[in-house]
Amino acid sequence: MDLWLLRHAAAQQVAESGRDDERALTAEGSARAAAVARGLAILAPTIEVVLSSPYRRARQTAEAVARALGVEGVIESSALEPGRAASEVVRQLSTAPWSRVLLVGHEPLLGSVVGLVVFGDERLGVPLRKASAARVSWTPGANGALEALLPSDVLARLTAGG
Repeated sequence: MDLWLLRHAAAQQVAESGRDDERALTAEGSARAAAVARGLAILAPTIEVVLSSPYRRARQTAEAVARALGVEGVIESSALEPGRAASEVVRQLSTAPWSRVLLVGHEPLLGSVVGLVVFGDERLGVPLRKASAARVSWTPGANGALEALLPSDVLARLTAGG
């Protein structure tokens, strides 16, 4: 499996409702998500599916990437909500029919997923900064290989010409 993981872009500190799951991307976060999406479309044009945390900020980031990739829709996964276990995400991926997947979610969960699929231990997580991505080649039941860690600045520059 060609597994991509993307942390959501910058979001409001507090939603108007006060609920964490309703925090939206800031204007800067929306612009960064769009720029990162264009960069991912260059690097990973064959992504088949975008799975996202149902939290608003992750969903908004995922939708920007899906548009840039030409992927129809975003699939919400409760396994990608903050506070979930990396093993839950890995279990979901192990039975998935796709071979090229993008996960959009939160830290420390995404970093823990990388730790689990690459090193066999979620405590060896690889933290991702906002709007940054990781790429892992992975076969369920075996350790994967960390292929790339891409800061948001690098992804954004892929289409900015510098």
